[in-house]
Amino acid sequence: QVHLVESGGGLVQAGGSLRLACTASGRTFSTYGMAWFRRAPGKEREFVAAISTSGGSTSYADSLKGRFTISRDNAKNTMYLQMNSLKPEDTAVYYCAAGHTGWATYNAGVYGYWGQGTQVTVVS
Repeated sequence: QVHLVESGGGLVQAGGSLRLACTASGRTFSTYGMAWFRRAPGKEREFVAAISTSGGSTSYADSLKGRFTISRDNAKNTMYLQMNSLKPEDTAVYYCAAGHTGWATYNAGVYGYWGQGTQVTVVS
């Protein structure tokens, strides 16, 4: 079992940057595939990015490629999401997720553990 806590959200102006962090409890963080999802007001949850257990493989939502970067530090039990050139449409609650997969998959059904979310608000 793993407990996930997101941090780093906040209010930022369009064009700015934020770095989200997801810290996991337990000693087996490196065995979990990890991902970020988000839910904007009035919209369905959507995939943002995923990273494999080693960090050697990543995947992104097509619309976010080039602006967002996912990474992980297994020694610190932490995953990150660097978000640059933020737009108002990036406003959402961002959730980290962990699953028993070695792959960087967009499939939400694979992830059995979820954080409580962190709010990101981008204003123009």
